[in-house]
Amino acid sequence: MADTSSPYGLRPVKRVDGLPWNNPIETYLINPAGHTGNIFNGQVVALDTNGYIVVMPSLGSAADQFDAGTIGVFVGCEYVNSEGRVVHSQYYPSGTTGVVKAKVVSDPNVMFQAQCDGSATQAALGANIHFTAVQIDGSNVSDGSTFTGNSASKLDISEAASTATFGFRIVGFVDSVDSSVGDNFTDVLVKFNQGYHSYTSATGV
Repeated sequence: MADTSSPYGLRPVKRVDGLPWNNPIETYLINPAGHTGNIFNGQVVALDTNGYIVVMPSLGSAADQFDAGTIGVFVGCEYVNSEGRVVHSQYYPSGTTGVVKAKVVSDPNVMFQAQCDGSATQAALGANIHFTAVQIDGSNVSDGSTFTGNSASKLDISEAASTATFGFRIVGFVDSVDSSVGDNFTDVLVKFNQGYHSYTSATGV
């Protein structure tokens, strides 16, 4: 419920043109030698200079921007475990090696649901916003849960402003039985701002 602090990172909901999000995802590889740290469902990820998926360890703020390799939001992965079985996982377990296929929502026009770290009023609509804490590398328990596989990233509502150099734009509120504007921990809808996603940036990796 939005009266309880229960962040879950970024959850794809629909497109900004009003069309539903029908689960289209892109598949990328994680370094076969292994990635240091877990990668949780709902975390922003990037392509490194070798073409592999890594956690984007930034706030998405003016002082700590996402880099040009930011490619979207991680929503799970697939790999073969030590017993030779194909595993479809909600998150990437730190150090997993071999062929690991990361599932990423890479469409820059997708709207994501996320929870704020406090109450958002109607005036927050249209403001820009960033995370409350750096998505380091998944090694910190506060980054996410290995039980649910979900990210624990949340948005800093106290910083919501017209500032152009914030990673996300608030484009709506989640209106449901459990969520509405003004809740103690408001659930909002956001999208990547222009230039904060690799597909809207002219700078290559």
